[in-house]
Amino acid sequence: MSTIKACIFDLDGVIVDTAVYHYKAWKRLANQLGFDLTAEDNEKLKGVSRVRSLELILQWGGVSKTAAEQEELATEKNSWYVEMISHMTPDEILPGAKEFLITCRQAGLMTALGSASKNSGMILEKVGITDLFDAIIDGNKVSKAKPDPEVFLKGAEALGVDPAECVVFEDAIAGVEAAKNGGMKAVGVGSPEVLTDADLVINGLNEMSLEKLYKL
Repeated sequence: MSTIKACIFDLDGVIVDTAVYHYKAWKRLANQLGFDLTAEDNEKLKGVSRVRSLELILQWGGVSKTAAEQEELATEKNSWYVEMISHMTPDEILPGAKEFLITCRQAGLMTALGSASKNSGMILEKVGITDLFDAIIDGNKVSKAKPDPEVFLKGAEALGVDPAECVVFEDAIAGVEAAKNGGMKAVGVGSPEVLTDADLVINGLNEMSLEKLYKL
């Protein structure tokens, strides 16, 4: 019998795709500062914190700002991003995500969100799936970024299960590392060439089943 008792999901790239909104907001900021941000540049910001993302963007644009100015810019970018995601709808849930969450719950598995985003609660509300999670651990509850396992360990703790009984679903290398560092199994959502440390790699949750889960 499988020892898996809980599934912990990253948000962006696993449940919804908010990367497009981050990109639009960062691109607007870069344009305002007099340079452009390409889609390739944006790929390098995947799973990177807001503060670090801004540092990289300023570096790429050859722009120098004081710490106070950087804080102002990061806040401005975030306000644009929040404005954009406030219009999200249930249509933006990635294929199979809602169905797999329901399947997990019907099978008696606990579910948690483990995301660095401070806007997770709002996004879940907008797409209408807040009630499919037993616990929500987001950027407001953690201080350490992935690959530190803090967000996932807090998720396991909130669910009252042992880390070894959890499976994490992640689309970023740092996220897969965080799961492993926390003593959990990891399912990578994306490319097998990139997510090499994951126990299983799928294109999306539409490819996931309880059978695959229990084989981990």
